[in-house]
Amino acid sequence: MTTIQIISIVAALLIGICIGYVLFRYIIKGIYHGMLATAEKESEVLKQNKLLEVKAKYLNKKNELEKEAQQRNQRLQQGEQRLKQREQTLSQKLDEVNHRRQELDNFAHSLENERNLLSAKEEEVNKMEEQQLQKLEQISGLSADEAKARLVESLKDKARLDAAGYINEIVEEAKLNANQQARKIVIQTIQRTATETAIENSVSVFHIENDEVKGRIIGREGRNIRALEAACGVEIVVDDTPEAIVISAFDPIRREICRLALHQLVSDGRIHPARIEEVVAKVKKQLDNEIVETGKRTTIDLGIHGLHPELVRIVGKMKYRSSYGQNLLQHARETANLCAVMASELGLNPKKAKRAGLLHDIGKVPDEENEMPHALYGAKVAEKYKEKPDICNAIAAHHDEMEMQTLLAPIVQVCDAISGARPGARREIVEAYIKRLNDLEAIAMSYPGVTKTYAIQAGRELRVIVGADKMTDEQTEALSGEIANKIQTEMTYPGQVKITVIRETRSVAYAK
Repeated sequence: MTTIQIISIVAALLIGICIGYVLFRYIIKGIYHGMLATAEKESEVLKQNKLLEVKAKYLNKKNELEKEAQQRNQRLQQGEQRLKQREQTLSQKLDEVNHRRQELDNFAHSLENERNLLSAKEEEVNKMEEQQLQKLEQISGLSADEAKARLVESLKDKARLDAAGYINEIVEEAKLNANQQARKIVIQTIQRTATETAIENSVSVFHIENDEVKGRIIGREGRNIRALEAACGVEIVVDDTPEAIVISAFDPIRREICRLALHQLVSDGRIHPARIEEVVAKVKKQLDNEIVETGKRTTIDLGIHGLHPELVRIVGKMKYRSSYGQNLLQHARETANLCAVMASELGLNPKKAKRAGLLHDIGKVPDEENEMPHALYGAKVAEKYKEKPDICNAIAAHHDEMEMQTLLAPIVQVCDAISGARPGARREIVEAYIKRLNDLEAIAMSYPGVTKTYAIQAGRELRVIVGADKMTDEQTEALSGEIANKIQTEMTYPGQVKITVIRETRSVAYAK
């Protein structure tokens, strides 16, 4: 191949490349213009779609605003209607008020006219009264003031007599009704809770099978009996009484410990000082457990719940205490039942009353010596173990050593007196009983006009005889009240004392 052919081939290739390049540029431009046209069409479509969406939102918003505007217009129209109605009602009320004002003015005018007429008539009546008074003064010879004074005095005397009669009737009626109601409540209460009489003493008797046991109890040179007395804190009397040993002590718990220890020692047969101390210690523990069990049984029997364990123990300890010969636990149970019944009769809480009645004498069984009155000490103990204030007040006030704050306190006081004052409840020393009767008679004899006095019915009634020439009937009524008040303030006695004042007139003549 020649050079000219190679050049011609190369030239042809270059021309072809140039033509291809030019065609390629035209093709690219065509594609580019097509894409631009397509993009412009798509953008136009998007623009139209967006415009349509905006128009739709605008129309929706416009509709909503128009609806809100319509609702507001409706509310405004309703408010305007209500205002118009109120204006109409107010105008009607104003018309009514003006009409009533006119009526009142007319009525006031008529009243003024009537008042003027009444004043004129009153002046006429006053003139007529003056004329009548002048005529009466001329006829009677007394002035108006003197006649008025005489009339007032006569009316005072009559009113005084009438008032005295009414007062006596009212007092008698009140006493009758009050006594009937009180008797009814107290009798019902006592009848529902009848208990046994007092049986407690300061000695206990231990029975043995034969008198040979006495020597074993005494021991060699009395060492056994001395050890037993020292361990129990009692006095043991071994005398000629057949088949009996007397245990003496003021503390019933000590007597009971000694009695139980003697029973175990005699049953066992081994009696010597070491054995005595062992048995006494064991019996003390048993008795402490029995005291707790007694307290629990008592609270369960009475239906009292939630007592502090220490208060339960104190209640059980009452079994071995006595007051004026009356067993303290029996007295507390009886008082609790009385309080519950009486509280029920009076419409109060019987459970609280029963709780206060059971605890009212816990101050009589102190664990340590103290100089406080048992009522105040008992209230202090109850307060210490979280009892309620009304129960503490009832305990403290049942002997009037503290002011009563609730109705529970007088109920406990009355039921305590009923339990302690009923016949057979407590033993009373003969000397104290006679002294009380003499004091009753001496108080009545201290009044002037009293001639004789008699204390009857075991000191529950006082008959006072006065001289008929020294005292009137009205004074006898006053005398009975004065004697009753003086007895209340100066004496202490169970139950109540009835004072009967007797005034009589006797006329004596002799036929010869």
